[in-house]
Amino acid sequence: MLVPLPAPLGLVSLGRFYVYLTTFCFVSMGNGVNLTDDLDGLAGGTAALAFIGMSIAVLPICSDISIFGASMAGACVGFLLHNRYKASIFMGDIGSLALGGALAAMAAITGMFFPLFISSGIFVLEALSVIVQVLYFKATKYFHGKGRRFFKMAPFHHHLELCGLKEPYIVAIAYAVSLILSLISGYSGLKSA
Repeated sequence: MLVPLPAPLGLVSLGRFYVYLTTFCFVSMGNGVNLTDDLDGLAGGTAALAFIGMSIAVLPICSDISIFGASMAGACVGFLLHNRYKASIFMGDIGSLALGGALAAMAAITGMFFPLFISSGIFVLEALSVIVQVLYFKATKYFHGKGRRFFKMAPFHHHLELCGLKEPYIVAIAYAVSLILSLISGYSGLKSA
């Protein structure tokens, strides 16, 4: 029930709230990876980087979970050999929900929820873009009688496509952002453990 947080906060006891946080993480991570799984290599590559970040973050707490995360990252990289631009294999719901569940399980076992949300920043962004789109559409429909859209299309990577960015560039940008978030996540996990 203890959650390690960065230096000024230290260990925080969540008590019964730990169960709710764990449930929220499993649902949100599964759906976040599932929403990201649209472009060739986007979900697999960002998941591999998120697993690397989480592996570094949980290393001082449980080396076995760190090895699990590293092996999941390796599996994602192996999958990317077939799923890069012009993909020949498709992940689907089973794979994306399993990857999200594995990330959430790493956080639930070790209490490293803060690094999870950092390393999974792309998944959080994609899920938030869908939430914002739906809420904005419903609010404008209620107040104006006709729904308007906040983004051209949700999830966010489709908005970028409609803005004129090509699929390989969107994936490359997501990889770069995910790499930075992964390093920050690993560092924050090491500092808080």
